[in-house]
Amino acid sequence: QLQLVESGGGLVQPGGSLRLSCTASGVTLDYYAIGWFRQAPGKEREGISCISRGGGSTDYADSVKGRFTISKDSAKNTVYLLMNSLKPEDTAIYYCARRSVWYCSGYSSQKNYDWGQGTQVTVSS
Repeated sequence: QLQLVESGGGLVQPGGSLRLSCTASGVTLDYYAIGWFRQAPGKEREGISCISRGGGSTDYADSVKGRFTISKDSAKNTVYLLMNSLKPEDTAIYYCARRSVWYCSGYSSQKNYDWGQGTQVTVSS
């Protein structure tokens, strides 16, 4: 049975960094595109990053481009999201999700995904 578990969230000051992890069981992440999404209070969930099968292609939302980096460790069956220069507006629940296809094009549509349970990120002084 597929299970995605996010970890690494927490409270961080503005300008700080966090690294989120998404570890899978019951599925090999290497075969699929993996997306990171977030949902801030009172807002719709948005796609912020994606990594394709094999890690050959990545994509980022404009709001995080240049600050966040997505990567994967195939040996650990884990995808990471390194978040630098965090801002209060980055406060949200962060979700990883396995897409049913291998590519990232259109990843933010949020269709055809299996989801993790989310991890809270709070950026505040």
